[in-house]
Amino acid sequence: MTSRREFLAGLMLAPFARAAGAMSGYQAGRLLDLPKGSLSKFSRHLKPVGRALELPDWYVWCNSPIYGPDGKVHVFFSRWPKAKGMGGWINSSEIAHAVADSPTGPFEYLETVLAPRGPGFWDATTCHNPSIQFVDGKYCLFFMGNSNGKTDTKRIGLAIADSLNGPWQRPDQPLLQPGDTGAWDDHCTTNPAFIKHPNGQYWLYYKSWNTQDYLTAPDPTIRGNRKYGLAVADKLEGPYVKYAGNPVIDFSRQGNNKQFEDAFVWRENNRFKMLARDMGVYNHEVGLYLESRDGKEWAFPKVAYLPLREYGVQEPPAPQNLKRYGRLERPQLLMRNGKPEYLFGASQGGQAMTASAFVFRIT
Repeated sequence: MTSRREFLAGLMLAPFARAAGAMSGYQAGRLLDLPKGSLSKFSRHLKPVGRALELPDWYVWCNSPIYGPDGKVHVFFSRWPKAKGMGGWINSSEIAHAVADSPTGPFEYLETVLAPRGPGFWDATTCHNPSIQFVDGKYCLFFMGNSNGKTDTKRIGLAIADSLNGPWQRPDQPLLQPGDTGAWDDHCTTNPAFIKHPNGQYWLYYKSWNTQDYLTAPDPTIRGNRKYGLAVADKLEGPYVKYAGNPVIDFSRQGNNKQFEDAFVWRENNRFKMLARDMGVYNHEVGLYLESRDGKEWAFPKVAYLPLREYGVQEPPAPQNLKRYGRLERPQLLMRNGKPEYLFGASQGGQAMTASAFVFRIT
């Protein structure tokens, strides 16, 4: 069994090596044949720190950070056993809690806060996509669960606690259901992104797609077309009513099954802002940055971040079992006083060649 000292050593941020004369992210983006002017200002302020939460026996994903009242950085993340492989997130994931004195770690695992509950529950087989928020004096853990180990029962839920250390009030029912058969969002609700609107309403962005499109997609590796909708409530716990103009983000008309996922939403300088993972708008290796005045109509995205190699991060060659090696997914921001301070993402690889967090400082 791994000793505590060895375990904490595995949690430390791994140092990264910058190649001699390596380009900055802004310059390196040209190597991806990105269109001129496609890099956002956000992308020019990212400085790699390194990997975190490298757990030898686990895949680590969906790293959502928040400052606690103790001044420490608390991260809520999903993990599943290494033996399950990368696909284990859909039927074996749990949501855990780790803490560090600073965003650069090392992080110490504290406990698993949400685990699959077994037959008869809507979150019977997986708990995934955590997004931690502090709302109305309470800690709100938005997440996704499913009941059959497949995508068609993915539903968004909300667990609430008075403290980051719990106890967490776990929902008996999902927070948001999919649409009726034939609707653009009839397959599932997943990948929650939340913001409290300045008018006092509670806005929940969610990913979904159409089941028929999913079943008949010509490319089985990218089934359906992932879009984002918006649901609004007058109370934190709901009910959440879907916006009549949904989906609010839809790239399907661009052809080639362009889409996106993994949204994170915040407000800054009186504008709504969003990070997401690109799925073909520019390049499957990059992230997207979007802005909106009203949170409903979004400008065409620019590139938010690049593959790790473009920042001079040197890692071993990709193993055959990791098909997404070298790119950043599930972007989540650590905010301080309403401003983004660090970017936490998920990236395949690391010491155990599974997956871990990867952290960037925002300068």
